Amino acid sequence: MNFFEIRDLFFRYQNAKEWTIQNFSLSISQGQIVGVLGQSGSGKSTLLRLIAGLEEPAGGTIAIAGKVVVSQRNFVEPEARGVGMVFQDYALFPHITVSQNIVFGLQRLSRTERAKRLDEMLELVQLRGYERRYPHELSGGQQQRVALARALAPKPAILLMDEPFSNLDADLKGKIRQELKEILNRAKMTCIFVTHDKEDVDAICDRIVVMEAENT
Repeated sequence: MNFFEIRDLFFRYQNAKEWTIQNFSLSISQGQIVGVLGQSGSGKSTLLRLIAGLEEPAGGTIAIAGKVVVSQRNFVEPEARGVGMVFQDYALFPHITVSQNIVFGLQRLSRTERAKRLDEMLELVQLRGYERRYPHELSGGQQQRVALARALAPKPAILLMDEPFSNLDADLKGKIRQELKEILNRAKMTCIFVTHDKEDVDAICDRIVVMEAENT
């Protein structure tokens, strides 16, 4: 069995006539970075929401790390899926520091364990010395690294990234792409990276899957 697998996934939004996702299947090996490429309306962001458990499919199965999280009989809640997510706008909490953002999802750990994991994450994303800064004091690339560290801190089985470069200046993208690929490889993270930009997936991903709108 593959580390991550989708079989025959179907989904449409309430009152929609067309399927947003129809008969979609995908398998990913552990540690692989897969790019999902598609234009607006192709269903690529919806796919991430289905994997994360923020939407429920009309049919099909999703398995993560050998555990079925969605089927006709089974629906595992989002917090129990082992999924990390980096959103398009990073969704950092503006009123708390870099350190507090990173450890936000680690409340079940002891103080010592949280401090150890924070240290590992700051090293991984190369943000030592920025612990006490607030998001508005960081560059766009630094904010993205904080969002990445926060998503990786709970040790998810799979990381989902939704158009993470859309808010960056074009001249920053090349540098950030390389940084991201290095961080994901160091973390040995299995990742699905959604974008409309082929240069993103060419630079970062091991494999590319193209999604097209069902009604085109």
